[in-house]
Amino acid sequence: MIRDFLPISRKDMEKRGWIQCDFVFVTGDAYVDHPSFGPAIISRVLESHGYKVGIIPQPDWKDSSSITILGEPRLGFLVSGGNMDSMVNHYTVAKKRRQTDAYSPGGVMGKRPDRATIVYCNLIRKEYKRIPIIIGGIEASLRRLAHYDYWSDSVRRSILLDSQADILSYGMGERSIVEIADALNSGIDVRDICFVDGTVYKAKSTDGVYDAIELPDFASICASKRKFAESFYIQYCNTDPFSGKRLIEKYKDNEYVVQNPPAKPLSQSDMDRIYALPYMRDYHPSYKEAGGIPAIEEVKFSLTSNRGCFGSCNYCALTFHQGRIVQTRSHESILAEASQLVWDKDFKGYIHDVGGPTANFRHPACEKQLTKGACINKQCLFPIPCKMLKVDHRDYLELLRQLRNLPNVKKVFIRSGIRFDYLMLEKDDTFITELCQYHVSGQLKVAPEHICDPVLKLMGKPDNSVYEGFKEKYNKINKKLGKEQYIVPYLISSHPGSTLKEAIALAEYLRDMGYMPEQVQDFYPTPSTISTCMYYTGLDPRTMQEVYVPKSPHEKAMQRALIQYRNPKNYHLVAEALKKAGREELIGYGRKCLIRPLKQEGAGGKKHNKAAGQSDKAGSSKRNKMAAGPDRKKTAGTAKGAGTGGRTSDKGRAVVRQKKSRQR
Repeated sequence: MIRDFLPISRKDMEKRGWIQCDFVFVTGDAYVDHPSFGPAIISRVLESHGYKVGIIPQPDWKDSSSITILGEPRLGFLVSGGNMDSMVNHYTVAKKRRQTDAYSPGGVMGKRPDRATIVYCNLIRKEYKRIPIIIGGIEASLRRLAHYDYWSDSVRRSILLDSQADILSYGMGERSIVEIADALNSGIDVRDICFVDGTVYKAKSTDGVYDAIELPDFASICASKRKFAESFYIQYCNTDPFSGKRLIEKYKDNEYVVQNPPAKPLSQSDMDRIYALPYMRDYHPSYKEAGGIPAIEEVKFSLTSNRGCFGSCNYCALTFHQGRIVQTRSHESILAEASQLVWDKDFKGYIHDVGGPTANFRHPACEKQLTKGACINKQCLFPIPCKMLKVDHRDYLELLRQLRNLPNVKKVFIRSGIRFDYLMLEKDDTFITELCQYHVSGQLKVAPEHICDPVLKLMGKPDNSVYEGFKEKYNKINKKLGKEQYIVPYLISSHPGSTLKEAIALAEYLRDMGYMPEQVQDFYPTPSTISTCMYYTGLDPRTMQEVYVPKSPHEKAMQRALIQYRNPKNYHLVAEALKKAGREELIGYGRKCLIRPLKQEGAGGKKHNKAAGQSDKAGSSKRNKMAAGPDRKKTAGTAKGAGTGGRTSDKGRAVVRQKKSRQR
C-alpha cells in the first residue's frame, strides 16, 4: 500500500497504477486527510477493505465536467457536503453571508454551493445517468427525512429525493459504507440494497418493508405543524440502534422513503482500527500556496477519544447523528496517536484536546445500553440523573495522566467541553482537582446556556442550581490550588421558551457576574433537533404543549442586545426591551440598573445619544477588569477571552457542534 494522499487527479491514479477508481468521493471541503474529517475516514476505511477511492474536493458546480476528472468509477460516487452543513457554513443565524470558510484553501468563501450535496449529485446525474450515488455526512444525515428548513422557512422533502441519489448513509457510516460497497461489488443492483442498517432508500411500494412505523405523509406534515411535531418525535424515539424501528415516509402513491434502523455502535477494537489507518494527518500539499486549510489548525494536535453523547441537549443534533451510546478508543490507541503527534515538526508541546462530543464521557451511561440500547422515553441526565447512570471519571483521568507524561508534552488541554452536571455527580473531587491543576489555561469553557429554569427545561439542561454549585466548587478548588482561573459560560439567546422576561433575568445575572460576552450565540434552528421542531411548530414534541418562540428579527435582536447590554450600540434596543417588559427600574443610576437614562438635549439643540457610563472606552475596560478582580466571583474571564472561546460566535459554535458530530 502506498502511503500518500488518495488520488485527486489522473496523474495521481497513474502513480498508483490505477486505470479506474472503485469509488469517487465528491466533497464540499478541501481535501484534508485527517481522522477529524469524515471523508478522510470513510475513504480510508474503504481503502482498508481493498477498494480504490479517488477524491474530488470542491468541484466547480458551475461546470459539470469538473465531476469527470477521475473518470467514471467502477462502483459508484460518494457525496458529502463537507464537515459542516453547507448552509450553516455559508450563513449566520441572521441569514447573512459569512466572509470566510475554514474548510477551503486560505479560508476563502465561495468554493462550494449552497445545499452542496444536492448540487453535486445533480452534476453527477447530468454526466452519469445510471451510476450509483451514495450520500452521507452531516448535511445528508440530518435531512434524511422531511425536515424544517430554516433558510427557506419551509418543510423540505428528504434530501434523498431532491439529490437524485440512490442511498443515504446516515450517522457514523463506517459500517454501512462497507456493507454497501460489498453489495455493489458482488453485483447487487443499487436499487436492491435495502437491507443495510444506518441507511435510507427510496421505494415504489412498501410491500417488502417489515417491522416498520409509518410516519404521517409529506402532505400532512406540510399542512399541519402538529403533524410535523408528531412525525419528528417518532423519528427522535427511533434513533437507537437496538430499539429503533424502520420508518416509512410517503410522498406519493408510488414514492416512499424508508429509513432502516441505525447501525450498531462500533466496538473499541473497531474504533482503534479506524484511527490507526494511514492518514497523512494534514491538508493536501496542493493547498500550500493558497495558505493551507484553516480548519486543520484546531484539530491537528487534538485527539478523538469518544463518540456519542448521552447528554441529549435539545438544540444539538448529536442524538440524530452520532446517537446516545458512547463509544471509545482504548488508551493504547490514543497514546499511539499521541506518540506520533509529539514528534511532529510543528508540535509546540501542547495537545489541544482529548475528547469528543463531551470530553468526560468515556463509557456508556449504563451497562444496559450495550445490549438493549438507550431508553426510548427517558434521558440519562435530564431532568434528573438516572439511578442507573454510571458516574466514573477514573478511566479518563488515567488517560490524561498518561498523556501528560509523554515526552515533549508540556500541557494537555480539554476543549471539547466538560459536562459539569455529570462531573458534579462524582463522589470525590479528584477529577475536578486535576482538571483545574493540569488541563485549564486560565479559562474553562462550559455550557450552562441560560440561567432561567423554564428555558433550561426546554433546552434539556439541568436547573441553574447545578451550575451554581459547579461554579462554587470550581472556585473553591482553584483557590486551594492557588490558581486564578475563571469560568467562561456559553449562552444562547432567543431559544424557544425565552421571553423578554427570561432575557432580562439573564442580563441581570451577567450584571452581577461583572461579565459581558464579546459575542453572543442566537439560537440557530438547524435540521433535526427538538429545539428546531419547537421553533417551527411552537410545540414541544415530547408533550405537545405550546411553547413561546421569539421569531421576529427585532425581538431576537433585543434578546441578544440584553446579553450585551453594556455595548453602547445596543443601548436603544436594551431600553426598548426594558420598557416593553415593564422593567424601567433597570434604567437609572442605581447599582442594579443595566443602563442609564439618556442625557437631555444640550444648548445647541443636539440630542446626546450616549448614555452615561455606556460609551467611554476607559470605563468599558475597567468593567472588563472587574470580571477578573478579587472583589468579584471568579466566574468569568475578560470579554476578549470569551470572544475567542470557540463557540461564542454563531459560526464558531456551529463549527464545534458539527465537528463533534464528525461527519461520516
